[in-house]
Amino acid sequence: MLKGETKSGFKFEIDETIADDLELLEEIAKADKDATLFPDVLERILGADQKKALYDHLRNERGRVSTKAAVGEFTEIMSIAGEETKNS
Repeated sequence: MLKGETKSGFKFEIDETIADDLELLEEIAKADKDATLFPDVLERILGADQKKALYDHLRNERGRVSTKAAVGEFTEIMSIAGEETKNS
């Protein structure tokens, strides 16, 4: 398992092979065309419990989770996973 932490302080643990998953890549491509699929991509990468933890981490004072912030965290998580995969 790959453990990491984003710049905002979100700690995560994901399967280290996630960056090399063609089906995930297909899901990401679909989500790029249909943003309603993005939460499914997050859940595939993080699992249900960590996705909820990410939402709670990003929740603002009005109780909302910013889509922009979630996409930023996703991008950073995938970048960390990609770097770790290269270093393995």
